[in-house]
Amino acid sequence: MTLSYFNPLVTTTADLRRMLDSQQITSVQIVEQYLEQIDHYEPVLNALASIAPRDSLRRIAESLDDERRGGRVRSPLHGIPIVLKDAFITASDLGMPTCAGAAVFAGAKASKNGAIVQRLVDAGLIILAKGVCGHEDRGDDAGVVCIWWSDDLTIYVGPIKRNEKILGHSAPGGSSSGPAVAVAAGFSPLAMGTETIGSIVTPSVRAALYAFKPTHGLQEVAGMYRMTDFFDVPGPMGKCTADIISLSSLLLGRPFDNPDVGKWEGLAVASLDPKVWQLAAAMCDQIDDTEVQMINEYKAAMLRIEQLGCTVKYPVDILDLSELNIDGKDAIMPIAFWDFKHIGIPTFIEGFSDASVASLEEIVRFNEQNKSLAMPEPFTKQDQLLRALNTAGTSEEIAQLKRRLRKTGKSIINRVLDAENVNCIAAPADSAICIYTAAAGYPHITIPLGKLNYNRRPFGICVMARENDEAVLLRFMAAYESMTAPRPVPSIVF
Repeated sequence: MTLSYFNPLVTTTADLRRMLDSQQITSVQIVEQYLEQIDHYEPVLNALASIAPRDSLRRIAESLDDERRGGRVRSPLHGIPIVLKDAFITASDLGMPTCAGAAVFAGAKASKNGAIVQRLVDAGLIILAKGVCGHEDRGDDAGVVCIWWSDDLTIYVGPIKRNEKILGHSAPGGSSSGPAVAVAAGFSPLAMGTETIGSIVTPSVRAALYAFKPTHGLQEVAGMYRMTDFFDVPGPMGKCTADIISLSSLLLGRPFDNPDVGKWEGLAVASLDPKVWQLAAAMCDQIDDTEVQMINEYKAAMLRIEQLGCTVKYPVDILDLSELNIDGKDAIMPIAFWDFKHIGIPTFIEGFSDASVASLEEIVRFNEQNKSLAMPEPFTKQDQLLRALNTAGTSEEIAQLKRRLRKTGKSIINRVLDAENVNCIAAPADSAICIYTAAAGYPHITIPLGKLNYNRRPFGICVMARENDEAVLLRFMAAYESMTAPRPVPSIVF
């Protein structure tokens, strides 16, 4: 039987809220509709690492429906399903393991939810499933997390091109690709991802989603896998700004639906040159007219924004990425490897009540002893884990490196904001712009722009602002959505 309560490909959380408030639908029916969509298309997409037990989902939805009928609505997202990246620890009684893509954690047990998961549950959201972590290296190094792409094909394009580059036009993107694909495929109206450097930006753009990375350090991240303490930030992905605002308000504990949302007045953006800010050839080959199309559509969007009342400075320069080097050397990877070994893995393991490993050393040993399980073809090595295991530097040295990189990142962004007298900076999302926000710890958003004529792959825009200027970015997102065409619906398998 095919259910028809709503169209999961286009229905937003805002739509579902209106239906729930007017008693046109129940949370049980919402869950059933999404489960049917998953049953139809997950065997093709492989976007999910696990799905909560169905009987449990129905019981949770029924309980939330009972609360609503009794006059208790926990939050605006009461009774709404969500997909989490397989990096958020959920209590074992929810029926989903938390592996961060690593076989070694398949049997780990958790007696309680991580902090963000508990916040979602307390607000009445239904944890429907875990999205796979997309592998971030197309080489043969499995690593400990994010081993799997999402997976055989991408939601808009189809099968991943043979020998595709890491961010080639058929690739779904970074490590939050599973939850991004899940939202675009209509498995859920909302998802939570995590951003290191591009981990939310690229998957959300390539799934034609709106997404948001808040300022670093605003959220309690206990019980969440982080590759690094310095860079990693959790953030929401959805089909519209209203959904992002609702979930962001919950996550950050402050409202963003103020009267200025959706208005261009008072917003000023410095727009970087799309001819300069593109993906490097090592990351992505430009084919046919892909480069020209993305440049032209980006420039047209900036012109339209200006016509509607936003102050636009274009083109604006920003210091080269090499300026992020400290004493002439890269600071990003030394921090990442040190954090991974000394903070990321240990704190992730601490989130479990029972795990078979207690350190990175033990993870490396497990992988060697279980190669077919932990490092399946073509990911047959763990060189990056070994590099992290052997990382140098004392805690004092790394702390100093972090302070200097954070200061440098902020300085580079602030220099543009101050010189141009603007409150945000925009660039094509198909670029390295998110490296600056990672270094600075600043927030950014991603918004859909168009689809490539070459293969229908969506592309978009990334916009960044100063720390704690989330409201500016969400205003920009809302105003942008009001002027643009509806986000494209995937057609490759539907």
